[in-house]
Amino acid sequence: MLKQSPAFLPLLGLLLVSAAMAATTDHFFSSDNLVNIARQVSINAIIAVGMTCAILSGGIDLSVGSVMALTGTLTAGLMVAGLPPGLAIAAGLAVGIAFGVGNGFFVAYARMPPIIVTLATMGIARGLALLYTGGYPINDLPDWFEFFGRGNVLGVQTPILAMLLVFLVAYVLLDHTPLGRYIYAIGGNEEATRLSGVRVARYKLLVYAISGGTAAIAGLVLTSRLMSGQPNAGIGFELDAIAAVVMGGTAITGGRGSIVGTLIGAVMLGVLNNGLNMMGVSPYLQNIIKGVIILLAIYISRNSSKRA
Repeated sequence: MLKQSPAFLPLLGLLLVSAAMAATTDHFFSSDNLVNIARQVSINAIIAVGMTCAILSGGIDLSVGSVMALTGTLTAGLMVAGLPPGLAIAAGLAVGIAFGVGNGFFVAYARMPPIIVTLATMGIARGLALLYTGGYPINDLPDWFEFFGRGNVLGVQTPILAMLLVFLVAYVLLDHTPLGRYIYAIGGNEEATRLSGVRVARYKLLVYAISGGTAAIAGLVLTSRLMSGQPNAGIGFELDAIAAVVMGGTAITGGRGSIVGTLIGAVMLGVLNNGLNMMGVSPYLQNIIKGVIILLAIYISRNSSKRA
């Protein structure tokens, strides 16, 4: 049963990468370093949840990094302007979800390619963040806001707790609700799903709304960690999220994968980054190594799908 799970190969890969890093670095398995990895992984993992839904449905969302920046800068700006904290946070989340709904509308109802739609909204969201801030970070945030990025609850750091909660909700959603079954079905065979009576467009709209929402949550956590609304935040984060999803065993063509695999993929990427940094590997060489591993993960995933 374990071998048949989409998360089996990612788990095996995580164990091998962890063993290699432990053998080549000092203090890799120290408690401080493991907590540090989990904290570093948290933001990318939260984004990867929404990206998993998009890829499972046969799509993709390239706008998540820019939506993060827009959410963070808008929330920071509203708080500095004196808006009540709850309303400022709600406004940031609403903007992220609104961008997701916009992506979903053009993909599901206008029948436009997801990669083109989200590439366009990536530029729009980034442009709005830069326009709103004038290209400068927004600082002087209230002290209490630091809790979301640097606080802890019962000894568990807030970003890690947020990541676990988001994954728990996504696990229930994808594995134990009709929405999850429809997302898998749409990615597997959209036309057959439509002919079976499922309102495909509605569920694809929800998928992108989820992706926008998780990007907004990640943006709030990052802004809290930095205690600054950065208009250039999130650049390249969409690529890391896609890498986590693919390394977690989700088929890039949709219809096959698991949210547990995505969590493993995100952790594997974090372990790889952490270990290479501890080894003093050049950042340029790190990009090459990660690119090779991602290609290998896609190759293994594709071959395992064919055998299945």
